[in-house]
Amino acid sequence: TYLVTNGAPVSGLQPEVRYLGQAYYDLGIFAPPAGIPASLIVVLVCAIALWGFLAKTSTGRHIFAIGGNPHAARVSGINVDAVLVLVYVLCGFFAGLAGLLLAGRTDSGFPNAGIGIELDAIAAVIIGGASFFGGRGTVLGVLAGVLIMGILRNGLNINNVSAFWQMILIGLVIIVAVYIDVLRRKAALRS
Repeated sequence: TYLVTNGAPVSGLQPEVRYLGQAYYDLGIFAPPAGIPASLIVVLVCAIALWGFLAKTSTGRHIFAIGGNPHAARVSGINVDAVLVLVYVLCGFFAGLAGLLLAGRTDSGFPNAGIGIELDAIAAVIIGGASFFGGRGTVLGVLAGVLIMGILRNGLNINNVSAFWQMILIGLVIIVAVYIDVLRRKAALRS
């Protein structure tokens, strides 16, 4: 983006992009103008598809095996390099989709709009129960972690907590979650 726009923000996006970030579906059960955001529907569809892929396919099981122990996965006959390429492609796809949703929500594209969001993403995944050491985690757990992070971030914003203190608090949440993961890992090794 920096090269294409020379670091300048882009505005006047296509209506389809704005729709993804700003549209609401009224199901008749909410008072107008409330409804379900189109971006939430996109996230839920992606989560269901990803859950099916990870839980119901051999490639999904290979991803967890590589996360747990890449050497053992390679010895057991899994093509680790090919699976890792697929994982990076999926990561790029979801990052691009998130960028589209963010651009649609703000009706503009800023080259550095996502800076700082990666801390929230890491915290959400760790809070959701994914192991920092790999090989364990669920899509439902990540969604729960995202919900917890959203509530935490919203509460901090409502209480006018400085953005710098928010980063410190989110960092502390990550440290506590990793510490709990280490304790769980040690307990599992003992038994």
